[in-house]
Amino acid sequence: MEHGDVNVVYSVEHQLPLIMYIGQYFFFTGLSAGSFVISVIATLLGRKEFKPIGKITAILAPALLIIAPLNLILDLEQPLRFWHLFLYYNWASPITYGSFLLTAYPIMGIIYAVMVFTNRQKAAKVFGILGIPLAISVHGYTGFILALAKARSLWNTAAMPTIFIVSAMISGIGLVVIISAIRYRWFDKKANAEQKEQDKKVILQLAQIMAYVIMMDLFLVLSDILVLLTAHSDAYEAGLLILSGNFAFLFVGVEIILGSFLPILLVLGPKSRKSLTAAVVASILVNIGVYAMRFVMVIGGQTPPLS
Repeated sequence: MEHGDVNVVYSVEHQLPLIMYIGQYFFFTGLSAGSFVISVIATLLGRKEFKPIGKITAILAPALLIIAPLNLILDLEQPLRFWHLFLYYNWASPITYGSFLLTAYPIMGIIYAVMVFTNRQKAAKVFGILGIPLAISVHGYTGFILALAKARSLWNTAAMPTIFIVSAMISGIGLVVIISAIRYRWFDKKANAEQKEQDKKVILQLAQIMAYVIMMDLFLVLSDILVLLTAHSDAYEAGLLILSGNFAFLFVGVEIILGSFLPILLVLGPKSRKSLTAAVVASILVNIGVYAMRFVMVIGGQTPPLS
């Protein structure tokens, strides 16, 4: 055997720099941003029937954003050094901007919630409008973090921030539907029959809005997949990974079929569109689908080796 014919195969462990704590951080920031936007819309509309929704979501938004950064801290190898992010800047890194957004947004959210619960409507509208760009930025920058990773074909797409923001709206609306239905069923005893009927109508309207936003999300995901399959070889492999590879069950089965198509059928179907139970089931499925999407993006995106 000639020396040049010898092939050596090294067993190199392929580590994942980002684990599921990051996916959970994306999930909770999405829920918070979606809840905040729904709350502000309800406040701006100023209609009596939307007030309960506005109050519920005003509390949910900052509460969820307290949970979200805990996942970031747990992901750090030395969690007690998380404060370094606020002292050692790197203005070329989205994480630096994200650190300040994660500070400013919950403060704005808490001020807004106080205004809502003390019935200071004018102030609530002002802080709500000011808070919407922060809410969208907090979740949009997470999409930028992935999109700027040039070596990761599944992430490196201009559509990623938009996909993250749209999926945040879906999961946020879904959570609001679930919480509102729980309030309607067990914690709204003083409401008369007319009020109960109005509350149910609002919840079903929210569920229908969720279905239309899911359609928008499906269009974005389909566009992204088509680009992956017609781009360079690494992008093509990334597309196959989620369509027919190890992540096909989570992407096609859980995110697309269980978390998108089935909720649309439940919410807009002629036999179930007036059912509160169908709206709640659809909302639960939606959130399972969005959580699966975070897993596929974070873990699946790192699965193809870089060399």
